[in-house]
Amino acid sequence: MLETIKESIWQQFGASLNTLGNAIERCPADLWESKKRFFYIGYHALILADYYLTIPAPEEFHSVLPFSFTEPDEIPDGVVGDMVPDKHYTQAEMLTYVEGVRAKLREVVFGLTEEKVSERWVEPSGDMNYSVLEILLYNLRHVQHHAAQLNLLLRQERNLRSEWVFRVDE
Repeated sequence: MLETIKESIWQQFGASLNTLGNAIERCPADLWESKKRFFYIGYHALILADYYLTIPAPEEFHSVLPFSFTEPDEIPDGVVGDMVPDKHYTQAEMLTYVEGVRAKLREVVFGLTEEKVSERWVEPSGDMNYSVLEILLYNLRHVQHHAAQLNLLLRQERNLRSEWVFRVDE
């Protein structure tokens, strides 16, 4: 049963990451530079995907693409959340990050054991307290939510779309 669960999570979570990567890749360069919200949503989705995959100890998280925490009244327009990127990263940097998160996902998912899926993933603040299995599902939903937002922006701004990703391509 565990092998089926691991394969299913990998296939569907990987598809969500591919959907996010496709939206980042399809974004025209001028839109990437001018529509800051597009970049911020993509960054937010990736940084948190990476963070939520820091299992079982999120306090050990270190970002590949640095950010700073900002007070709510100082958050720039268009930023999602309070994690403000240290710079406007390029599409190439973001796509490389997608690949890194995908590799981390593969390692986490295929390293799951019967015991590990029940371990607790607890945010240092204590605000989030999930089983490892649940944080993986939560993370998948979060990535897909923001990938859908990016695809909506692409459609609204340039009438572009990404094809539906059924399963991860190995």
